[in-house]
Amino acid sequence: MTSAFILLQINEAAEMITGSEGEITLPILDLVLKGGWIMGIIGILSIIAFYIFFERYFIIGRASRQDKNFMNNIRQYIHDGKLESARALCVTNNSPIGRMIDKGLSRIGKPLNDINAAIENVGKLEISRLEKNVAGLATIAGSAPMLGFLGTVIGMIRAFYDMSMAGNNINIELLSRGIYQAMITTVGGLIVGIIAYIFYNILVARVQKVVYKLEITASEFMDVLHEPAK
Repeated sequence: MTSAFILLQINEAAEMITGSEGEITLPILDLVLKGGWIMGIIGILSIIAFYIFFERYFIIGRASRQDKNFMNNIRQYIHDGKLESARALCVTNNSPIGRMIDKGLSRIGKPLNDINAAIENVGKLEISRLEKNVAGLATIAGSAPMLGFLGTVIGMIRAFYDMSMAGNNINIELLSRGIYQAMITTVGGLIVGIIAYIFYNILVARVQKVVYKLEITASEFMDVLHEPAK
């Protein structure tokens, strides 16, 4: 009798959430709210993930833009002995590459190994700035699904507790509260975790492109210093 009653309740609930054409029309906001406080934390993590991604995406994008004639102009200024003009060009460029080359120009006259070490240190500092908060996306990618699974466990415990307390008066509404939380938090945590993981890898790939450009430019700058004066 109890099983038949539960099936009847499920059928009635299905009729309530099914449209005239048989399509499910569950209100998303209502489902999220039934996920409890864990869904609130997952929601906050999603906001943080989107903020970090777009903020870093545009900053890294600006850092990766570079004038194609930049190093040609630097080379010409060095050969002409116009170091101040070269440094002014670096300041105007206002990019990680410009700041790195400016450091190298300020060291001209010292041993080449010292110049190379100086520009490498600046390059590392610039990359560190670009990677600011990127590790937070990796943390969210790992913690959001774990929070979702925690909500699943809590929801199932709640469902079984309600069943044990209800005795023979079990109904679908009683069970749905715990099951809602169990399923919704899992889905929410996985969605946020997957999105954060994708965001993290996109940013890492863009940072690597900047690293490659810095290495190429540093090598080209050192080659200029090795060239004989004209």
